[in-house]
Amino acid sequence: MKITGLVMLLVLAVFLVIPVVYADTDLCYEHVQQKQYDEAIRECTRQINGEIRVEQPEFSYIRRGIAYNNKGQYDQAIADYSKAIELDPKHAKAHYNRGLAYQIKGQYDQAIADYTKAIELDPKYANAYYNRGLVYNNKGQYDQAIADYTKVIELDPKDAIAYNNRGYAYGDKGQYDQAIADYNKTIELDPKYVMAYYNRGNAYLNKGQNDQALADYSKAIELDPKYFKAYYNRGYAYNNKGQYDQAIADYSKAI
Repeated sequence: MKITGLVMLLVLAVFLVIPVVYADTDLCYEHVQQKQYDEAIRECTRQINGEIRVEQPEFSYIRRGIAYNNKGQYDQAIADYSKAIELDPKHAKAHYNRGLAYQIKGQYDQAIADYTKAIELDPKYANAYYNRGLVYNNKGQYDQAIADYTKVIELDPKDAIAYNNRGYAYGDKGQYDQAIADYNKTIELDPKYVMAYYNRGNAYLNKGQNDQALADYSKAIELDPKYFKAYYNRGYAYNNKGQYDQAIADYSKAI
């Protein structure tokens, strides 16, 4: 029984290096920071059109791309990131952001290419390893996904999400003991990580260890009483044990 539960890390790059502009303030940057995306698009476009001079126009394209991305206008975002890359081919964040837009669109090969380029340019770019791992997992390339999550863990051994995601990939390979070990580490690092209990419950369920699965689903429900998938799977575990009344009660809550 395979249940979804993979965390997708969708982190848009925030640029700490502010390009010099010949104006009192950089409204393009400020509107992106304040999540005022329509205003950001307007002001970034003014920079791109030359109404406001900037020394590094690729930043204007990247920021407008972030605004488009957050509005769900992924093709426009990709076009802006592509222009930024044309202006500065070694801009790792531009490749990363374009990869994210491709990933959201389901264009996984293009996303992998961009994440790979971002990693080539910045070998410690943890978010690029994260998201490339997610794409590999979605493509069923579990060994590559595991390798990417392992790299994130090497960069930050206390990253609970990386252990959770690697555990999920191990689970997809049917390596449930390794999956459980990673979920254990996730919970050790973050005892309130609801999804880790849920995912560990799934691993136990796949191993036929219904009592352990019940305990984990119950903990997930304790932490998040509206976690309907946990009710459904706990019902499945109760059903396996022949506790049909409890199973029906949980299935009813999951509906």
